[in-house]
Amino acid sequence: MTTENKEKPKLKMAVYWGAACGGCCVSVLDVHEKLFDVVAAADLVFWPIALDFKYKDLEAMPDGHIDVTLFNGAIRNSENKYIAMLLRQKSKIMVAYGSCAHMGGIPGLANFSTKEELFKRVYFESESTLNSEKILPEPDFKVKEGDLELPVFYNDVMPLNKVVCVDYYLPGCPPQTERLLEVFMAIVNGSELPSKKSVIGAYDKTQCDECERKKTDNKKIKKFYRPWEIEDDGETCFLEQGVICMGPATRGGCGVRCIKGNAPCRGCYGPPPDSPDPGAKMMSAVATMIDANEDVEIDKIIEDIVDPAGTFYRFSLPGSIIRRKL
Repeated sequence: MTTENKEKPKLKMAVYWGAACGGCCVSVLDVHEKLFDVVAAADLVFWPIALDFKYKDLEAMPDGHIDVTLFNGAIRNSENKYIAMLLRQKSKIMVAYGSCAHMGGIPGLANFSTKEELFKRVYFESESTLNSEKILPEPDFKVKEGDLELPVFYNDVMPLNKVVCVDYYLPGCPPQTERLLEVFMAIVNGSELPSKKSVIGAYDKTQCDECERKKTDNKKIKKFYRPWEIEDDGETCFLEQGVICMGPATRGGCGVRCIKGNAPCRGCYGPPPDSPDPGAKMMSAVATMIDANEDVEIDKIIEDIVDPAGTFYRFSLPGSIIRRKL
């Protein structure tokens, strides 16, 4: 066989989830008929949620055996950390896939509580819990059949880059299918990728730059509303209607799908390059909008923002400057 007739070898690809909801794994399947292009270009060598792979299969692979790994989910326990480190060892390219791996995501909101506070609520105080003996899960427990083990539950939720070196970040909750295909085909075709540690599959500009809603120079607000408290006109900038929209502090690239569905942006694509902390940027933006000079009136307007910490750091707390509640 001549060199010209040789088929290009397939990439070896892995997909794995840490502390996550499963939506990122589903987004890989959402490529629909394009899945045939993916299968033609890559062999899935490890994806336990979809195919019958075991940890021992991964452990037996040579270092660098996997060409690209899409790791979604945050690091919540010792199992997440162990597999993240193992996949880093076995992979040439490690991609933090989705908001949870990128910044900590929704699971990262648990950093507003300690491990002890979480366990107390879940195992002792929740409305559906019956636990009169105050039993808590233990990493090791002996029974007559042998030792039972559970992963160690960490006090902090961490983004992927806190435990391993990440080559690229593909943001979103979940990432948009079009962006995934663009990145995947770039790797398959050997296209030049950005420098390591870059955010890929997203724009440098913000959601506001993509948004087609009408904007004016008047962004002064006397009152903030939750989305269900007003009748959205479907045309005017959410912020100008007094509804918190994370567009000014969030990268574009998702196609502003939430906004096109008449829902404000929640920030899942992470901050633009000039603002490493989306919560801080958004609080700064909100501060410039408050139409008041007296402290009492300012405080009253701010009180309209329900759960500001959870709103401004919905997807980004573990990867932010503050990282957790102290």
